[in-house]
Amino acid sequence: MWGLVPLFWPLLKPAGAVEILAHRMVWSLVFVGIALLALRRWSWIPELVRSPRKLALITVAAAVISVNWGLYIWSVNTGRVVEASLGYFINPLVTIALGVLVLKERLRPAQWAAVGVGFAAVLVLAIGYGQPPWISLVLASSFAVYGLVKKKLNLGGLESLAAETAVQFLPALGYLVWLGTQGTLAFGSEGAGHAALLVSTGIVTAVPLVCFGAAAIRVPLSTLGLLQYLAPTFQFLLGVLYFHEAMPPERWAGFSLVWLALTLLTWDALRTARRSRAAMAAASAEAVASVEAASIEAATAAPKVHQGR
Repeated sequence: MWGLVPLFWPLLKPAGAVEILAHRMVWSLVFVGIALLALRRWSWIPELVRSPRKLALITVAAAVISVNWGLYIWSVNTGRVVEASLGYFINPLVTIALGVLVLKERLRPAQWAAVGVGFAAVLVLAIGYGQPPWISLVLASSFAVYGLVKKKLNLGGLESLAAETAVQFLPALGYLVWLGTQGTLAFGSEGAGHAALLVSTGIVTAVPLVCFGAAAIRVPLSTLGLLQYLAPTFQFLLGVLYFHEAMPPERWAGFSLVWLALTLLTWDALRTARRSRAAMAAASAEAVASVEAASIEAATAAPKVHQGR
């Protein structure tokens, strides 16, 4: 769904990117509110309201994801799908960099190599574009910061989305009302079908996030990480094959370096996961062996005690 969403945003024209973003915020809250009502999941709200720290984190998350959503919609509707896909390809590299800078995490050699290759890719693309690929960098950085805030927030996917859209709701609704007073609101002026598409932005936003949250607790993290490469891959293919965006040699070179960096990350993640499983299996086998040895020792010691009596 995330990979195919570039096909959806152009259907909302002539609404501008900011109006689409405002509708996305308003209708996402409506959709998520209905879902929470159906599931009766309200117990988290009083705890959130009583925590200024969590409220501040929610506000930051709402602001950062607003930048991400708005820029992504604008990129797709201005013919920059490939550059937008690059942002989500390099997002794992930016996330790793944030882990080092903010959380003081230590990287393995393969991760350092991947970050270095990713930095080289950005340089190649900057030379090719004649300027840094700012759309890709802003999309990657904003989503990486969003992930960092969500990690610190430690709130469920549906609940977090509800809280974020609650923060966004009034500014977004106010903007739509202002557009209406200016006579430039696209909602309702392009027919019922167009209005229905704008309303469905809430579903387009929420359903993939809910599915992602459900998958996160059902599949291994390494598998989940690999699956997240599918979305920018679909976006890239749509940009090249469907929207026919230009791919000069320097852009291919930059993307190739990004894909090399992601290959290094994937290989390192799979190897680390395999070693962790092997270590856990060895520890489990050792624990079982020690328990069995203790049982045998106790069984052989019992007759001796009985004979001594």
